[in-house]
Amino acid sequence: MRVLLQRVISASVSVQEENGRARNEQAIEGGFVALVGVTHEDTFRDAEVLAAKVVDLRVFADEEGKMNLSLRDVGGQVLAVSQFTLYADCRKGRRPSFTAAAEPSVARELYEHFVSELRKAGVHVATGVFGAHMQVRLVNDGPVTIMLQTVKGNLVE
Repeated sequence: MRVLLQRVISASVSVQEENGRARNEQAIEGGFVALVGVTHEDTFRDAEVLAAKVVDLRVFADEEGKMNLSLRDVGGQVLAVSQFTLYADCRKGRRPSFTAAAEPSVARELYEHFVSELRKAGVHVATGVFGAHMQVRLVNDGPVTIMLQTVKGNLVE
């Protein structure tokens, strides 16, 4: 499972209806945008490990300006967006292959478990709409962008 974190000052996501109007707009003020990708071998344990890491990762500035505080410490929020393209394979040709991404029914279940684990940790979480075409707006802070990945329930580089 992969989570691409972007530290943000603010962020929002919306889904466009066929008539062009935005619906289901969700927003956060300060924290992370978490783009979440799921592959075939992922389990609930992967979602739990990543959620715990997101909550306690110390990448927010303390009073001295050093990245020493966690999302929990600063009362930050998360905008979680499903992102199967994190498993794009671009090694051959010009069109990415997405065969490493999990089937939607599996991916949805693990994405929702990731969100649930963040909420259990006391984090306010806004979400996109799984499988929908979305527009994500964010003000990146830093910028700080970090990739987290698990394999068989363990964090890897």
